[in-house]
Amino acid sequence: MTMTSKRRLLTALAGGKPDRLPVTTHHVMQYFLDTYEGGISSQEFFERYGLDPITWPVLHKPQATNGDFIDPLQGEPGFLEARRVWSAQWRTESEEVSGQTCKTIRYRFVTPRGTLSMVTQSNEQTTWVTERLIKEKRDIDLIGEYVTSPVCDVEGINRIAKEYSERGLVRSHLAAFDVFGQPGTWQDACCLYPTEELILATYDDPAWVHEFLRILHRRKKVYVKSLAGAKFDLLELGGGSASSTVISPRIFDEFVAPYDTELIALAHQAGQRIVYHTCGGMMPILERVAAMRPDAMETFTPAGMGGDVDLTEAKRRIGDKVCMIGGFDQFHALVGCGPEATRAEVRACFEAAGAGGGYILSPSDHFFDAEPQLLEAFGSEARRCVYAD
Repeated sequence: MTMTSKRRLLTALAGGKPDRLPVTTHHVMQYFLDTYEGGISSQEFFERYGLDPITWPVLHKPQATNGDFIDPLQGEPGFLEARRVWSAQWRTESEEVSGQTCKTIRYRFVTPRGTLSMVTQSNEQTTWVTERLIKEKRDIDLIGEYVTSPVCDVEGINRIAKEYSERGLVRSHLAAFDVFGQPGTWQDACCLYPTEELILATYDDPAWVHEFLRILHRRKKVYVKSLAGAKFDLLELGGGSASSTVISPRIFDEFVAPYDTELIALAHQAGQRIVYHTCGGMMPILERVAAMRPDAMETFTPAGMGGDVDLTEAKRRIGDKVCMIGGFDQFHALVGCGPEATRAEVRACFEAAGAGGGYILSPSDHFFDAEPQLLEAFGSEARRCVYAD
C-alpha cells in the first residue's frame, strides 16, 4: 500500500521499511530557489521533484511567569531564526555597518553590567560571524546572569502541524543562541567563541569551558522541557563543530556527549524525536553519537565532500540503533554530471544503507547549486527504490 510522505518518513525514523525509499533534502536554500527555480517556495520545490516534504517552523515565545517579552524591534525572523525574547535586563540592538562589500550588521546584547557585541556578514548564500561575541572569558558571566530562555510556542506549532497534516514531516531544531547559534551545546559555544581557542581551552582551562557550556545548556533545557505536547515529528540537535574533522573523540566524550545526551533524554521525556546532526567527519564517533540515543543521525558526508563516511560500514556499525539520514554526494551528483551518474549515486546509497529500512535518502546537508534535470533524476530514481518482501 502506498504511504503518505509523513508515514513513509516516520516509518524510516522508527527503523522500519516503508513502501519505498524515503527521499528528501535538508534545508532548501533561498539562493537555490531564486537562482535555479524562479523563486518558488520550498514546498513547491518538494512537489516539483516528487520528494518527501519537510516544513521547518521555529516558533519561540517568552516564559509566561517571569515578565519576559518579545523583542519589539526584530522584524521578521530570518533563516532558522526565531522570535527573540527580551527582559528588563537583556535586550538586543543592531545596526548595519556601512562601506562593506557584504552586508554587515553589528549586534549588541545590552545588560545592566555591560554590553556584549558580535558582527555578522552575509551574501546571497549564507551568513557568517566576523567578530565573536565572547572576547574575554568572563564575558560569559553576563550571559549566565541575564540571558533570556525562550520556550516553545506549542499552540503555534500544533496549528502548523494540523495544517501540514500528512504532507510530510514537521521538523525544527532545539533553541540556539540569539542571532547566530547552533542547537548543540558545544556547537552553540563555537558560534560565540573561536573554535580553535575553545579547543585549546579544553586543555588549558577545562573548568571554564564546562562553566560556559553549563550556561548555554541551562537555557536549552528550559526550551526542551517546554516541548511537551508540541506536534513536531523531528527536532535537530548537534552541528558541525562536534564532527571528528573538528574535535577529537576525547573532547567529544568530555565536552559534547554529557550535555547533549541529557537534552536528548529530556526531549524523549517530552515526547519528541531527536536527530543528531554532524556535518563533517563521523566514522571515529559513530558509536559515541549512537550511544547518546538519538532517534536518527545525519549527515553521513562522504569523503568527496570533506567528510569521511563509508555508508556501508556506517550501516553495519549503527544501522540497527538509529535511523540514518543523508549520505548523498550533492557536490558531484547534482552538478556537473549526467542523469545516469545521479541515478547511480542514488542506487549506491540505497544499496549501502537501505537494507532493512531505517534509512532516509538526502543530500549531505543543504546545497546552493543543483541542476534541475539532476534533481529530477535524484527524485525519480529514489522513488524506484523499493524494498523486497
